[in-house]
Amino acid sequence: MASGSVFTGELSWPEFEGRLKDDGTPIMIPLGSHEQHGLHMPLQTDVLLPTAFSARVAPLVGALVAPTFVYGYKSQQKSGGGQHIPGTLSLDGATYVSQVKEIIKELARNGARRFVMMNGHYENAWFMVEGIDLALRELRWDGIRDVKVVALSYWDFIDRGTIAKLYPDGFPGVELEHGGVMETSLMLALHPKLVHMDRVVDHAPASFPPYDVYPIKGEWTPRTGSLSSPKLATKEKGEVLLDVCTKGIVAALKKELGKG
Repeated sequence: MASGSVFTGELSWPEFEGRLKDDGTPIMIPLGSHEQHGLHMPLQTDVLLPTAFSARVAPLVGALVAPTFVYGYKSQQKSGGGQHIPGTLSLDGATYVSQVKEIIKELARNGARRFVMMNGHYENAWFMVEGIDLALRELRWDGIRDVKVVALSYWDFIDRGTIAKLYPDGFPGVELEHGGVMETSLMLALHPKLVHMDRVVDHAPASFPPYDVYPIKGEWTPRTGSLSSPKLATKEKGEVLLDVCTKGIVAALKKELGKG
């Protein structure tokens, strides 16, 4: 029996081959991390969120979803709390770049020509771009010149109106939203059993100087691991964010990729 799943890992190889015979079928690759997300959320938060967005978007643009990258680039103190907090398991930049490059090349070898990198971990961004660039370069060496990649982070589709509605007291910025209202609200909408609001500690957003020090100073990171308070997170806010981001991503992909 044929599978209607959008996940490549749930297809048999003939089903996978058949779906890729249509060279307009985009392949979405969620990029996550295994990283602490405060006292109240699981280490796989950055895996669950881009995977969920990919699963929602894929049927609306005729795409398939490849397995999620579960390890990401190193957590940075000003956007993820830092590598010093237990449970944060990360890859070196060269390793991460190679993984991105190789999976794009492997999928292209199987016939894929359109890709969407669905990033869910802030620190992945530049290493993702480097992997894409090297993949396209090496594919050109093999005579494959018709590959196109759209690289995005789901939070970039949150418009100013939504921010004003959800953050009436002010938006701390995407970097300081690590373990804060945005991610917590999305998790409450998608995976409420994995969120423990009773463990939330209300505190002011982290305040960092305009420079970095290595080795990092652990005391700069709030002791909870969250860079801003998740106290005002709600399922309803999560549903708004899901709707806004999904619609924005779908519109962008229909514009940039199309089919055929």
